[in-house]
Amino acid sequence: MVNWGSMSTLSAKQSAFVSALASITTVSPVSRQDLLRAANSIGQKFPPAWIVKDTTRHAGRGMFNVPELTGTTHAASVSIRSAAKVLKTEPAPVKSVPVASAAPKIAAAPMQLAGAAASVMGMTGGERSTLIPAVCAEYVPWGHFSDIEKILRTGMFAPVFVTGLSGNGKTTMIEQVCAKLGRECFRVNIVAETDEDDLFGGFRLINGSMEWHDGPVVLAMKRGAVLLLDEIDLGSDKLMCLQSVLEGKGVYLKKINQWVVPQSGFTVFATANTKGKGDEAGRFAGTRVLNEAMLDRFDYTYEQEYASKATEKKILLRAMKKFGAVDDVFADNLTKWADMLRKAFVEGACDEMISTRRLINICKANIVFADKAKAVRMALCRFDTATQESFYNSYTKIDAEVALAADAAANAAAAPTVAAPANSTKCPF
Repeated sequence: MVNWGSMSTLSAKQSAFVSALASITTVSPVSRQDLLRAANSIGQKFPPAWIVKDTTRHAGRGMFNVPELTGTTHAASVSIRSAAKVLKTEPAPVKSVPVASAAPKIAAAPMQLAGAAASVMGMTGGERSTLIPAVCAEYVPWGHFSDIEKILRTGMFAPVFVTGLSGNGKTTMIEQVCAKLGRECFRVNIVAETDEDDLFGGFRLINGSMEWHDGPVVLAMKRGAVLLLDEIDLGSDKLMCLQSVLEGKGVYLKKINQWVVPQSGFTVFATANTKGKGDEAGRFAGTRVLNEAMLDRFDYTYEQEYASKATEKKILLRAMKKFGAVDDVFADNLTKWADMLRKAFVEGACDEMISTRRLINICKANIVFADKAKAVRMALCRFDTATQESFYNSYTKIDAEVALAADAAANAAAAPTVAAPANSTKCPF
């Protein structure tokens, strides 16, 4: 029920919102979720500021006084703070917005991520005040960067699957396109246990009460953001719950009887080390064969190779600049070495290779220890002994400085140890 006496002081827009809220609940105070659902029902993305920013209306954590509402609770207006009663609610459907010709530059204000959005920040954005990825000054756009940017600029829903070997910048590429365009990005790292509750949301115990919290997929749809499913080939058949999402139709939240339709600008990206067909070689343990129906719902598939020598050298030089010292010759030697090993891998001459990520680690170790030979060896420790020696020896054939250091170390090891005098107590080594 609406208190029409109180409504007389409101604007037409405010009155329309209160009427929409009355269809959800007639009891004040109301939860932030009730405000959001009412806002969505009339085509607004966020709860109205004239309520949530008015400190006189605050009634505790996530609760707001709306005296314009009067009446008693009924089955269709129960707050979702109660898990036992929530199945009786009949929230108004979320209205979809026609896709614009150009993707909106959606940016959340620093303090707008309260409530449900804040609850997934740690999983999708890290410790920052916005879900827009930070611009990486040393990032070098390459590969499919321009294509990904064109897709996002259209504002169309176009799911994209990006596959490629580890450490070649698949995820970083998508995040940096979002950073350039000012787009929110909900990154979800998929594992075997990922299920509907992780993706769509569920009830959480907050201050002794059960509250519904939207998951990253639902939040991304409601905010018209980019959903990034990282390492999707590690997921199980539980990911089939995403079928309607990958069709751009939204999702039905059965636990709260609500259908969520994606807002303009929402789209999905997935990254993987395989093409969803599994990995018989055993290089990517835990990857699975994905359902063909799911794979077919991605509009485009991009296969990302490692960068060319010229591009990879530019990447290393920018990383060196970030670390504090640039060595053009060292960067050139590292890229030649990596290119040689990758060609040998493709030809079947070796079972391992060096990723771009590992080359950057070598540059970092060289800054820390000021020892190129040690930096290279540290990067190779993850391999078996035979591979370590083979890869290190191949690098010494490219880098004369490291080759001299290796020869000096070999000569020192081969030199005979001078025996100490019999009456000496000094350790001979």
